[in-house]
Amino acid sequence: MVNSILETLKFPSVYRLRRRKEFNDTWNRGKKYHTDHFIVIILENKLGPTRLGITASRKVGGAVQRNRVKRLLREVFRTNYPVLKHPVDFSIIAKKGSTSLTYEEVQSEIKHLLTG
Repeated sequence: MVNSILETLKFPSVYRLRRRKEFNDTWNRGKKYHTDHFIVIILENKLGPTRLGITASRKVGGAVQRNRVKRLLREVFRTNYPVLKHPVDFSIIAKKGSTSLTYEEVQSEIKHLLTG
């Protein structure tokens, strides 16, 4: 199953936090880490695969900028999936200023948190 996320450019729902309760559980019980452009919340799960949830409010920028940041974060998650902590829920909140980052900058800023 780990290879299936790498073999496709899609981001299947099994690897996503989808419900508000999942985000709230991660926020309330998880360990929070702050970087310059993101807040990363990590919570061990007992459900199966490592999952990712992304939040980007309008403070971050317009829809185009928010979607770009979310695409970059999903790609960092997808390409580094084999070396991530397992099984864990990651909730990443984008901060203001994160829209100007490149893929390499996003990866260098959060990879060490994701891989542990």
